[in-house]
Amino acid sequence: MNINNINVNKYPISQVFDPDSKVIFEIPKYQREYTWGSREWESLYDDLTENDDGYFLGSIICINTATDAINAPKFEVVDGQQRLTTLSLFLAALYSTLNSYKDLMDEDQQSDILQLKRKLVLKKTQSDIRVVPQVQRSNLDDYLGLLAKIGVIPKRPMPKFAGLRKIEKAYNYFTKRIAAIVDKCEEDKAKVVAMFKILDKVNSAILVMIEVSNHSDAYTLFESLNNRGTPLTSVDLIKNLLLARLDVNGDGDIDYYFSRWTEIISNLGDEYSDQERFFRQNYNAFRKSFNAPFYNGDRQYPLGTIATRSTMLDIYEKIITKNPIAALDELSENSTIYARIILNKTDDLTKAQQESYLDLQRVQGAPSYLLIMYLIKNQKTLGLSNDDVIKINKLLVNFFIRRNLTDTPPTRDLTRIFMSFIEAIEQNHYFGADIYIKLRDTLISVSSSNEYFEEKLRGPVYDDNSGVTRFILCMIAKRGMTIENVQDLWRKTDSHQYVWSIEHILPQGSNLPDSWVDMIANGDRDKAKEYQSLYVHTFGNLTITGYNSTLSNKAFNEKKERKDNNGHYIGYRNGLNLNNDVCDKDEWTVDIIKARTDRMVKEIMEMFAL
Repeated sequence: MNINNINVNKYPISQVFDPDSKVIFEIPKYQREYTWGSREWESLYDDLTENDDGYFLGSIICINTATDAINAPKFEVVDGQQRLTTLSLFLAALYSTLNSYKDLMDEDQQSDILQLKRKLVLKKTQSDIRVVPQVQRSNLDDYLGLLAKIGVIPKRPMPKFAGLRKIEKAYNYFTKRIAAIVDKCEEDKAKVVAMFKILDKVNSAILVMIEVSNHSDAYTLFESLNNRGTPLTSVDLIKNLLLARLDVNGDGDIDYYFSRWTEIISNLGDEYSDQERFFRQNYNAFRKSFNAPFYNGDRQYPLGTIATRSTMLDIYEKIITKNPIAALDELSENSTIYARIILNKTDDLTKAQQESYLDLQRVQGAPSYLLIMYLIKNQKTLGLSNDDVIKINKLLVNFFIRRNLTDTPPTRDLTRIFMSFIEAIEQNHYFGADIYIKLRDTLISVSSSNEYFEEKLRGPVYDDNSGVTRFILCMIAKRGMTIENVQDLWRKTDSHQYVWSIEHILPQGSNLPDSWVDMIANGDRDKAKEYQSLYVHTFGNLTITGYNSTLSNKAFNEKKERKDNNGHYIGYRNGLNLNNDVCDKDEWTVDIIKARTDRMVKEIMEMFAL
């Protein structure tokens, strides 16, 4: 690690938050929002109050961004924002609680309260706050509203729903912990003394402040230290590196670049797994173009042959260092494509396109997104129509149904299979309809045999993969729908539960009712359990109903004929064609399950052929 102009000092909190200092600690906009929760708050409070004076709180990394000697020096907090923000909220809780006992204090104690206020806001102003939190998730607005509420800064409206977010929750946590100490004291003076003892503990705690001269050094140092706190993700680190590099290069307004990054993340959605997968797949889909500026003739892919969770950060660090603007442009364009694939943006998609992407999601086909992203980005040059892409998506759906039931090919091979096919497109100049044909040939070559697929279809499919099983059942049911009886079998309740659920006709519970034991095994409970273990999760014993919990372990005929309070069938006579061959039975036996499995497996093999 080679860092120039590094300044390291050890300070007590009383000096970091010096009432006479003009220093402001500002969290840059590109940092993530305040994330500490009750576990971290508890740890910080206990560490400060239960240990001896001078407790070591860790380190923070800052960049001095002051441009002149007149204005207040601003330190950009590269690492340590969670700790600094939490400390300021702890001090705010102490100030508010102490201030409520102000009339009971002597002159020196009242002066100490004023000094405490100046730790939170600069002495000569009424609005320059000492710690400026991150703006995301209303962190800054909530913080300003809180300081106004307790009288530290001039009055301002409290943001809506602030009580539901982290800033006010943290303040309330510390207020309650302080109150718990105070409530143990019988006399008011003892309460005041107890609070000042807590303040003394906070003031004496030690922070190591590491000051560097530029963003590059800050990032290098940041990566090398393992400070206490919520770990940053790889995506966080990519963002910090990208925005820091753009800022150092002076390539424009950092706020503008931050807004573009925010749009990228918005395209990818709130789930970190989706975000992280995009960054891996983005490189893996377009590695040839990413490697072009680095190619020196020795290695085809000097950045790396594949982006994994462990190599992703190193790859993007090199790309960003080479050309941060080009990296941002590429991420922006490709994330827009990805947003359509994962259906975060659907304005320009037809219903057929949306359905093809939904189906691919439902069969757990995410490993193929890198191929689809490549095809869409190069759609015109490859001679692909929208219908061609839909056709390819349907082929991938069939492939993943087979793969996810047979585990062939293994999960570890999937990414390389799709990357190799992209390479084959580029080397062999596949065009138009040839792409579908060649992809089909590739998928057939790596898939299980039809015989093995059929064997898995006849087995306990629900136990093997309930998600794929549900998809298959829904697709069979959908085939029999008309305009008059169409149902959305994927509809969910407000609690995110499927309205239409998978129903085991022969119940799957261990406590099989006597009526079922009699029906399938002539009263032989051991034999009934054996049959249950063999056939309960097979296709022949599965269907789709609503109100699954109301059916449960009920007798067969009761499940079939069940109605709701309005007289509507909610059992097997619910109108789905999938249940027609169930409704015409007076009993449910092993032979019937086996015969129904035979019929359904034949239909499934035809529906999802490669």
